[in-house]
Amino acid sequence: MIHKIQIASLEDLGRAAKEFLQEIGDDPLIAFYAPMGAGKTTFTTALCKELGVEEDAISSPTFAIVNEYRGRGGRPIFHFDFYRIEDPREALDIGLYDYLDSGYLCLMEWPENIEGLLPEETLKVQIAVQPDGSRTLCWED
Repeated sequence: MIHKIQIASLEDLGRAAKEFLQEIGDDPLIAFYAPMGAGKTTFTTALCKELGVEEDAISSPTFAIVNEYRGRGGRPIFHFDFYRIEDPREALDIGLYDYLDSGYLCLMEWPENIEGLLPEETLKVQIAVQPDGSRTLCWED
């Protein structure tokens, strides 16, 4: 089944994040595919806020590769940014599979840089920028 969520504007992010979380259920591995500037980090921030992470604790892990946040009840959320990964072995060096096998939510930006390392069950979400500036999230289960 193909799923789509429209995000009309920045003001619509909270609703879209809530709807997305309801639709994906318990899928812990989420990979966001989109061009630079399409809103991967912005949407990830909205998801984390919806999950109870303090907004000022959320930042892009571009240089660190992974940030760990705490959602409601202290539950870990891992936020990856693989933009600077040039060799997939770099992801292994940070203990990638320890994170992916943890059962906790893993939100991944630029997953195409480690594509061969992603488990089969990874939910692959496309973010497309529309001509009017809105965004469309699309994935298949």
